[in-house]
Amino acid sequence: MNDSSQTDPQRADAAREGPAAGPEPAQRKADSGLLQLGAAAVALVALAALALAGWQGYDSRREAETLKQELAKRLAEADIHAKESRLVAEQVREANSEAQVKIGILENKLAESQNQQIALEALYQELSRNRDEWAYAEIEQSLLIANQQLQLAGNIKAALIALQNADMRLRRMERPQLTALRKTINRDIERLKALPHIDTVGISVRVDNLIAAVDKLPLAMEVRPQPDQAEEAAKDGAGNAWSRFWREVWNDVRQLVRIQRIDKPDIPLLTPSQTFFLRENLKLRLIGARLALLARDETSYKADLKAAREWLERYYDLRNNSVIHAVGTLRNLHASEISIEVPDISGTLDALRALRPARERAAR
Repeated sequence: MNDSSQTDPQRADAAREGPAAGPEPAQRKADSGLLQLGAAAVALVALAALALAGWQGYDSRREAETLKQELAKRLAEADIHAKESRLVAEQVREANSEAQVKIGILENKLAESQNQQIALEALYQELSRNRDEWAYAEIEQSLLIANQQLQLAGNIKAALIALQNADMRLRRMERPQLTALRKTINRDIERLKALPHIDTVGISVRVDNLIAAVDKLPLAMEVRPQPDQAEEAAKDGAGNAWSRFWREVWNDVRQLVRIQRIDKPDIPLLTPSQTFFLRENLKLRLIGARLALLARDETSYKADLKAAREWLERYYDLRNNSVIHAVGTLRNLHASEISIEVPDISGTLDALRALRPARERAAR
């Protein structure tokens, strides 16, 4: 009884405590599940974070490797560019050195050119100052030569050309003080143009033709009578051979003695050497006439032509056409006037020289 009574109170206590203690294990179990779930979630998150961190680390390492390769590539390219830049810089330095040398040479040439230009400008100025003086000197020289040609050789054409050239140069200068000089020059030009023209070249050619024909002209003593050709032919054709033979012998004998009628009984007989010297002296006379023609020496010219004509009429066959023509040519040449009174252009020279003091005063 006692045990049961004691047990009953325990049971009663337990019964009282039972409803109160019953929910605690479930709560703990729930809490434990929650804790486990939280731990699992934390573990999953940690794993995810770890995986993410690993992936990020791998990715970072891969990017770092890629960057490293890219950096190495860039460094290699930069090294190549640096080498090329150094090579280009070296070439530029060499080109710069060559350019400096060339610039130095060009500067020297430029300096020389400038010096030459300065010298040329000074020379041009000097020439400009002396140009008129030189022109006057050239004009004076040409007029002097023209005057000498007139006085010594009577060369009117050369003097006329010199005066016309002088007038042309004075006209280009366009100086009022040269008007009087130009008038004097034009007056001398008109005087020279008014002179008669002498065909010196034509006369000289005719004399040359006579000189060339002297050796072909027949002498009077060389003329032989011409037999009657018709009579000789008739006689030769008649008779036999014997008679023809005797006729030929007789003709040869007749040739030993010749009777000839001549118009001039005093035909000179010349030896071969005299004939040679006659022809040569005749040529010398004609050559002397040509030289006198060129020198405008009318006296010597006509004397030589007269002597040549007299020799032709005395020693040569005047029945020959060539001799007749030569004699007629000599007569015509002898009648030609080769000497004319040429004017003096010293007045033009004096007018030109009178301008010299005025030019000297103007130069000062």
